[in-house]
Amino acid sequence: MRILVTGGAGFIASHVAEAFVLAGHEVLVVDNLSTGRRKNLPPGADFAEMSINDEAFAGLVRDFSPEVIDHHAAQMDVRRSVQDPIFDATENVLGSLRLMIAAVSAGVRKIVYASTGGATVSQIPVSESLLPNPVCQYGVSKHTVEHYLFVYKRLYGLDYTVLRYPNVYGPRQNPQGEAGVVAIFAGQMLRGERPTVFGDGSKSRDYVHVRDIARANLLALDAGSGCVLNLGSGRETTDREVFDAVAAAVGYEDEPEYAQVRPGEVYRICLDASSAAERLGWVPSIEFRAGAYETVKWIDANRDYLEERP
Repeated sequence: MRILVTGGAGFIASHVAEAFVLAGHEVLVVDNLSTGRRKNLPPGADFAEMSINDEAFAGLVRDFSPEVIDHHAAQMDVRRSVQDPIFDATENVLGSLRLMIAAVSAGVRKIVYASTGGATVSQIPVSESLLPNPVCQYGVSKHTVEHYLFVYKRLYGLDYTVLRYPNVYGPRQNPQGEAGVVAIFAGQMLRGERPTVFGDGSKSRDYVHVRDIARANLLALDAGSGCVLNLGSGRETTDREVFDAVAAAVGYEDEPEYAQVRPGEVYRICLDASSAAERLGWVPSIEFRAGAYETVKWIDANRDYLEERP
């Protein structure tokens, strides 16, 4: 199968592209390298350096003629979405709309779209049936694209599967980034710095290892038609539990610093992924503390990630 992966030099999508290559698919990665790294690109995948907002993107889609587009390219910084909502909407909404127009024109069969499971918190665990009620601009932009996908399937027959992600962690996550607390804590501790916990440590997230996320994308190539599916463990893991797991892997013995919770952040969340189990046959397989240990050891063995921004 010919698959175009947007954002495929980034943390999550590089693992997705790698899983596609290992499964024998022909893969083209498109990434503007604004946050992605060339070193993340999997051997065996072709690469085009461009943005999905570039005029040349539609021609690239037409020339490659993929059967599926796996769409991860996005502005993912919640704080930047609050500070610069126009940039957030340009990258996430307009870029995705241009991608859908190009996909219809090129005869693409399906889009697998990486969305967010963090926009609805009226019930724990969160199910897909709850009406999204985003508390930040990033959540609004990501969920707006879901509506466009529904319209493009209805009007033009462009199939889709939406995968709503939890907090994803694992090797290649950027310790210098604005998100990804496992990697950030690991980077700080390995540099001998004291990590900061925003809040009192009780804020919780649902953590799933990146290889489990990549496996869900692989399954979605031929399943989950027209579905919106949560990916998650169904378990809340607090910031303090993350700190303790990373500290144990590093051998770090100090306490964290504490600061005020940042605007736009959800306090508690975990996702009900029973529909993904039913539609895709997917359940997460990597336990959090084991995955955190692996992530810390990978960052420790790839020290360039501690100093080098994309």
